[in-house]
Amino acid sequence: MKTNAVRILDNLNIKYELRDYEVDPDDLSAETVAAKIGYPLEQVFKTLVVRGDKNGVSLAVVPGNMQLDLKALAKLSGDRKADVVSLKEVQPLTGYIRGGVTALACKKDYPVYVDENMYLYASVSVSAGVRGTQIILAPEDYIRATNAKVALISKEM
Repeated sequence: MKTNAVRILDNLNIKYELRDYEVDPDDLSAETVAAKIGYPLEQVFKTLVVRGDKNGVSLAVVPGNMQLDLKALAKLSGDRKADVVSLKEVQPLTGYIRGGVTALACKKDYPVYVDENMYLYASVSVSAGVRGTQIILAPEDYIRATNAKVALISKEM
């Protein structure tokens, strides 16, 4: 399926692979996605929608086996504090539903912050912009396509 996220990668001549999986709407966890696409959990990155108190909405991309460090993200984004937005705000802000959020082709061009652990791998998995499809690509290509800032923004769960 050609999603807007995939079209962006095509326009940038970025090589990628798509992996489809059966969606369980009751379990959209990174653990389940990793198992279904046959990829290590630490290489499946989840995109979280965050709002800072000064600079507004941004996207944080962290490994599936970690949690977002809100204090680190706030410092990086120039905010005093940051919080993950409520689930009901995700689709109006991004155009994507939970389980399909990607930093590629969002409704609006939000700042993107990627956890530096992404550089540990030759390839990573991110949402293709729909539930049931993941994009496998090189970290450098993802970071270039999203114009992301890279820093340590995750911590152990």
